[in-house]
Amino acid sequence: MASLQTATAPAAVPLQARIGSWKQKLATQTSRLREEFFARKSPSELLRRQAAVIDRQLKEVWASHAMPRNVALAAVGGYGRGRLFPCSDVDLLILLSTPADATLAHKLEKLIGILWDIGLDVGHSVRTIDECAALAAADVTVQTTLLEARLLTGKRELFARFVKRMRDTLDPAVFLQAKLLEQQQRHARYAETNLEPNIKESAGGLRDLQTILWIARAAQIGTGWRELARRGVITAAEAREIQSHEQFLQSLRIRLHYCAGRREDRLLFDFQSALAREFGLHDRPHRLASEQLMQRYYRTAKAVSQLNTIVLQNLGARVMPAHDQEYHPINERFGTRDELLEACDERLFERLPGAILESFVLLQQHPELKGMSASTLRALWCARRLINPTFRRNPHNRERFMQLLRSPTRVERALRRMNEYGVIGRYLPAFGRIVGQMQHDLYHVYTVDEHILRVVRNLRRFSIPELAHEFPLCSRLMSDFARSEVLYLAALFHDIAKGRGGDHSQLGTVDARSFCREHGLTRDDSELVAWLVENHLVMSTTAQKQDIADPEVVSAFAKRVSDERHLVALYLLTVADIRGTSPKVWNAWKAKLLEDLFWATRRLLAGARLTLASSLQARQDEARSKLRLYAVPDNAHEPLWAELDDPYFLRHEPQEIAWHTRLLYYRVHTPEPVVKARLSPAGEGLQVMIYVPDQKELFARICSFFERVSYDIFEAKIYTTRHGYALDSFQVQDPDNRRPQYRDVIGLIEHELAERLRHKTPLPPLTKPRLSRQLRHFPISPEVNIQPDEKGTYWVLSVIAGDRPGLLSRIARVLTAYDINLHTAKINTLGARAEDVFLITGAVLKDPKAVVRLESDLVEQLRT
Repeated sequence: MASLQTATAPAAVPLQARIGSWKQKLATQTSRLREEFFARKSPSELLRRQAAVIDRQLKEVWASHAMPRNVALAAVGGYGRGRLFPCSDVDLLILLSTPADATLAHKLEKLIGILWDIGLDVGHSVRTIDECAALAAADVTVQTTLLEARLLTGKRELFARFVKRMRDTLDPAVFLQAKLLEQQQRHARYAETNLEPNIKESAGGLRDLQTILWIARAAQIGTGWRELARRGVITAAEAREIQSHEQFLQSLRIRLHYCAGRREDRLLFDFQSALAREFGLHDRPHRLASEQLMQRYYRTAKAVSQLNTIVLQNLGARVMPAHDQEYHPINERFGTRDELLEACDERLFERLPGAILESFVLLQQHPELKGMSASTLRALWCARRLINPTFRRNPHNRERFMQLLRSPTRVERALRRMNEYGVIGRYLPAFGRIVGQMQHDLYHVYTVDEHILRVVRNLRRFSIPELAHEFPLCSRLMSDFARSEVLYLAALFHDIAKGRGGDHSQLGTVDARSFCREHGLTRDDSELVAWLVENHLVMSTTAQKQDIADPEVVSAFAKRVSDERHLVALYLLTVADIRGTSPKVWNAWKAKLLEDLFWATRRLLAGARLTLASSLQARQDEARSKLRLYAVPDNAHEPLWAELDDPYFLRHEPQEIAWHTRLLYYRVHTPEPVVKARLSPAGEGLQVMIYVPDQKELFARICSFFERVSYDIFEAKIYTTRHGYALDSFQVQDPDNRRPQYRDVIGLIEHELAERLRHKTPLPPLTKPRLSRQLRHFPISPEVNIQPDEKGTYWVLSVIAGDRPGLLSRIARVLTAYDINLHTAKINTLGARAEDVFLITGAVLKDPKAVVRLESDLVEQLRT
């Protein structure tokens, strides 16, 4: 039973009065610290003084609470280091000599309540030494928290026994392995937070620096950067560099806490612009202040990751000496030791700068190697400055770089390593400028350099036979594509000019041509690389914004690609590019559009004669063939088809025509709405057919229904038959791509939508949509453009706006008000950005002034 012998209590003062006094004093002191931080801008001083303020407050509360003498109060975790961020938790360990009895438990509960009442976010544990040891042995996180315990007040002898017990039970080698695994898992967990990184937990964050110090402390090598430098774990220059990066990250996290008013370690869009202003950054013509701040953060994180790798390898060599210490030569410059590539001496890169690229070639050629040794990595890190114009002009270095791209394996891994170690950005200065560059276009969720490397990865995956099931067509095309380095180069340069201003495709083409000329590519391959960079958006734009059922659209696209090699290359690059923007942008519908355009163009390039009449006849013949499979009588389709004209057959695929006919041939003149849905042939989502006597506000009514059931519309084909029926076809999908019980969803759509159309349900009132955080902080100004198409048959309405619920309904209502007829709608959602294209007709479009009014009304509607 814990002793109840207590210290002398202070003079009696009402508890609530003391709590109020403590709370006021704490608020005053922390407020003063904030003011002094913004005046002096010293993060390390703020962190020390913040911890000291909390120390004094805790000791005062503890003393006033008459706690037993055989209990100790210790700071643990980050607070245990004597550093505390403004809104971080105050982690405490209440150390007992024996388990608490009911009286002590009540006293401790009251103490913790008081700490919360005065404004401290306390994270506490109440344990004996034996309990601490048992938990530490079972959980490395607990062990790490207790590693930096610091006595605040209470029994010193008890705390000293606790420290000795923790030190005696800690195995540095086991601790090292556990922390390395924990870091690897943490990096994987935060890998997709690229645009809103966690300053503390993401790769290259503060936790990576702290991991080094934890391991060094556990091995009793050192507790700070200067001590590690004295012990030879890092160089003095590395210590200064680490401290510089640490200060920036600490300053950023402190400001983020103050800006958010809470413990917030994620660089959310909500705070990026405000933080950028605090760092003195301002918007430039082609770069937002927030983008400049985030680029500095990403470059800092990259440097921290590199130093983390170097230092942890050095610590690992001391804590766990390699089993295989023998050096095995590969050539006269490099060898292997303990499954790591090692330079023959640490001055190799200084003597022979070309060995920098050779090291990456060797890693690529020897998959058994896990990386570079710490000494080689450090030498490489220091030798980066030697990658200068002379280095880049050296023909041997150019040949080695091309050798990396021409390798049959590990291309993306080699380029990613070169980016991590700061090599590729020096070899390709244009690439160096986009390292860590944000893209606030609301659909790229990665920095430009990360996006480019993911595009290379996607291309590389197309060539791996074991992954052919992912994209069978791409894999087949890639296996037959000669000199795949052409595609990798196009991927490297396609976005390399982002952020310069102007057309990045045109600017990147200039860089690509120069590179190809300097690196000895053939004229044909050089022109193909440059053409791909210049036209890398053409295929996606054509497939997603134009009517690819129109033979003239396909013919124009075929004329642009000119031959099959250009077509295959552009298709592969386009698929890889879209998939590399965001995990949510690619879907089966986009895949189908691109594949349909690819096959139509390939047939045309192969010599097939594509005319309006031939296309029309081919579609009707194939549709009849499919109808026979469903035992539809031979002439049963004629009453329906008599009401359909050429645009219908050209705009719909044969299987879609057959589906419509099978459902409608026996009820061509039905007065009742017909709504039918099925799993989409594209592979994801649903295809919905609506057949109903035409009615006012029909498109708006349909759009509002799908918005109500939370389904996104990807494509709408709007058609009015000769006898005045709407025959509309929609491709819809759950925005989160969940896998619901489709039978239930289909039943809901068929019944509920038919009822709405039957009763011509009034449109619901428009409400102010709830915008995503991205759109709130990086809004997209709506753009509306109405132009006649090349044939003069339709008008093309192009809309660019931030995507939000109700967007299509708003557009539909404006079109209805102007008596506009809608024929097709291509809905292209790119993250939080909508780029929609509509084919429309209407008498009002003949009046230029009315067109301007229509554009203005659409813009106004999209702003609200």
